[in-house]
Amino acid sequence: MAPQVMTPVLMIEPSSWLRSGITVEKIDGVNLVKVTNELHDRLEELLEKRKTERLTPQEEAEYAGISELERILTFVNANLIASRDC
Repeated sequence: MAPQVMTPVLMIEPSSWLRSGITVEKIDGVNLVKVTNELHDRLEELLEKRKTERLTPQEEAEYAGISELERILTFVNANLIASRDC
């Protein structure tokens, strides 16, 4: 098996949004972690801008960080749901 290639990406650390950018919401009896509406709206804004024009390096780093935070929360939530079904 070939080794996994890791590509460095400049991003704002996802942990910088832990206090202000995430919320816990109970859905079907399971506490799930989600990005706040404000942070989600910002991600959508950056995504739209990214489709139509170039983002500044700061915006690209912000987009990468928020996207990574969403991937992390998706993973955490999947594990929370799976553990509930055990």
